[in-house]
Amino acid sequence: MKLSELVQVFTAYQGDRCRMDLALDPEITQVSALEESVPGSLSYVAQSGTVAQWIEKTPAAALILPLKDDLIERAQARGLPWVAVPNPRLAFAQAIAEFYQPYCLPSQVHPTAVVDSAAQLGEDVAIGAHVVIPAGCTIGDGVCIHPGVVLYPGVTIGDHTTLHANCVIHERSQIGADCVVQCGAVIGGEGFGFVPVPEGWFKMHQSGYVVLEDGVEVGCNSTIDRPAVGTTRIGRNTKVDNLVQIGHDVHIGENCAIASQVGLAGGVRMGNRVILAGQVGVSNRVKIADGVTATSKSGIHADITQEGDIMSGFPAIPHRIWLRAATLFGRLPEMQKTLLSLERAKKEASAQQD
Repeated sequence: MKLSELVQVFTAYQGDRCRMDLALDPEITQVSALEESVPGSLSYVAQSGTVAQWIEKTPAAALILPLKDDLIERAQARGLPWVAVPNPRLAFAQAIAEFYQPYCLPSQVHPTAVVDSAAQLGEDVAIGAHVVIPAGCTIGDGVCIHPGVVLYPGVTIGDHTTLHANCVIHERSQIGADCVVQCGAVIGGEGFGFVPVPEGWFKMHQSGYVVLEDGVEVGCNSTIDRPAVGTTRIGRNTKVDNLVQIGHDVHIGENCAIASQVGLAGGVRMGNRVILAGQVGVSNRVKIADGVTATSKSGIHADITQEGDIMSGFPAIPHRIWLRAATLFGRLPEMQKTLLSLERAKKEASAQQD
């Protein structure tokens, strides 16, 4: 594939600001990390800095660069083909998509799959070995279901969604189009609902639904629970990493990103474009406004009402305040020593006055 052909792909998202030297139009045979580039490969430099030194020595056939004249001049000085774009990382992702497509099964039903005759299957569906699809399920066109997947009754899967090996979709869950559910994930499992009674606990059955809107992706071994009543809903184009727990009756907005080991307690309400970094914990029924970012290991115990806030710490506070507080942690023993010294001096001065 010629570099100029890739530039046409990049302009689909990045507009006509993409630039390249048309006199240098090498054949690209693969993509690679900058540090592991080989002849024929395409890699990228995200910004000026220490990584830019690779421009001087990379064996890659070409580089994707940011729109920065200093980096472009360094590549030109070497005679290294380049393309400059507003977002190099996005362009690299587009290039990967040209050279790699995720594995999907052939469009057929494997003979070991158990598919009830009352289930509705769309066109060009791929169903792998030992998949279970009971009555009342509806599978859209172009769906790919890998081996070992189990659907419970009443599940709906939208067009061109992929269910990877050994994930489980519980009853009445609704998964939209172009979704991805990775291996071992559980969608629509029972929420944690028990009422205390003198004898211990009375189980509150979870009769609600889970809805994944179009374009949602759920990582390996993550769980999204159904509520006692109502719906747990994940908004369009939201991405959920591996090992995430989303409790019952949670509503997550569109275009959110939730990193590994995040835990959301029941009834949480998240706006659009919220980012939760790794191991963030959110308490029951907390509301989080649009565009909020919570840094790693933050504990969110109260509503965040200001759009676009960045929160850190446990309990979470505005990031700038947390940074100031964090600089003091290492000085606390010294400050305590100073405080005790001042208290002794005060007592001595008071004793002398008496």
